[in-house]
Order: sequence, then structure tokens, then C-alpha cells
Amino acid sequence: MFFKLLILFIAIPLLELALLIKIGTLIGTFNTILLILITGILGAALTKQQGLGVITRIREDMALGRVPSDELFNGVCILVGGFLLLTPGLLTDALGFSLLIPTARQVIKKYLRYKLEQKWENDNFWQNH
Repeated sequence: MFFKLLILFIAIPLLELALLIKIGTLIGTFNTILLILITGILGAALTKQQGLGVITRIREDMALGRVPSDELFNGVCILVGGFLLLTPGLLTDALGFSLLIPTARQVIKKYLRYKLEQKWENDNFWQNH
């Protein structure tokens, strides 16, 4: 668990910084900053649009007496995707945009469901690894 946190808080930001420096040397500092601003603004707009749609579908499901589990998952993905898009960096932007694309979310959902089912079947669901 410590190694995963180390990667999350040290390695990924260092990689993002190196990538931004490299892109800055290729397209210039101003264009790099502009790219970061555009992805942030576009990400916020897409997050708002997608989030409002999910809220509407959750309300519809609940009004019909259905558990909105898929839409709740979509909402979490959109929230995380929006957060990643507001974080400066191109790798986090790519992951953030992928979480806002419904088709990509379906792939991610299938993968996460598979991993959770594996952990559940192996009786190590509640163990920290």
C-alpha cells in the first residue's frame, strides 16, 4: 500500500512535470499554459454536462423504484474525471477525459467489476494489498 501511495503522490507528479517541460520546449511556454487552461475549462464544462445528466437519470431510476447503481458509478467516474481534468498535467487530463466518455466508462466499469469479483472470490476483498 505504501508503494502505491508513493507512486500516486511522487512519481505521477514528477512524470507530469517532465512531460509538461518537454511539451513546453516543443510548443513553447505560452502554448503549454494555454493547453492546460483549455483542458481545464473544457473538462469543467463536460463534467457539469455529464454530471447533470447522471443526476437526472438517478432521479428517474429512484422515481421508478430502481436502484441507480450504474448511474452512481457513472457519477463517481465523472467526479474523479472532473478532478483529474482540473489537475494540471497531460496524463491526468487523458485519464480524466476517458472517465467522461461513456464508452470508456463502460470498459473501466467492466474491468473494475472483474477485479472486485476476483478479490471477492479469493476471499481477500477486505484485505489491504
